[in-house]
Amino acid sequence: MRVMVLVKATEDSEAGLMPSTELLDAMMKYNEELVQAGIMTGGDGLKPSSAGVRIAFDGAGRTVIDGPFAATRELVAGYWLWEVKDMDEAIAWAKRCPNPMPGPSELEIRPFYEMADFGAELTPEIAEREARLREQTENR
Repeated sequence: MRVMVLVKATEDSEAGLMPSTELLDAMMKYNEELVQAGIMTGGDGLKPSSAGVRIAFDGAGRTVIDGPFAATRELVAGYWLWEVKDMDEAIAWAKRCPNPMPGPSELEIRPFYEMADFGAELTPEIAEREARLREQTENR
């Protein structure tokens, strides 16, 4: 099962407060454990929303909205991509995570859709195209 673990933003992360050396070391040790266990397939921290933009869609129209964005608790400060047996394993690993922020913080775990989840709408041709794209991206 593939999941994305989202590190929710805080006022500190949105202000651009960088982690302490101790926190960086603790997170690096945790990431090393995840990699050695074959769980982590990717991940990174994100700059504050003030460095980002949003693209709003309305039919054929596109509008670029510059950050920063309100509702800090709804923003993402970082992420991991994990391959786990099930949600219970993902939760167990997430509980082992050092607190990723100086104060209170949250992680959110979301499973990815797998091709089988799309049912009859996924034709063999579309599945083949998706497999080719996945192979191309993995080989980069």
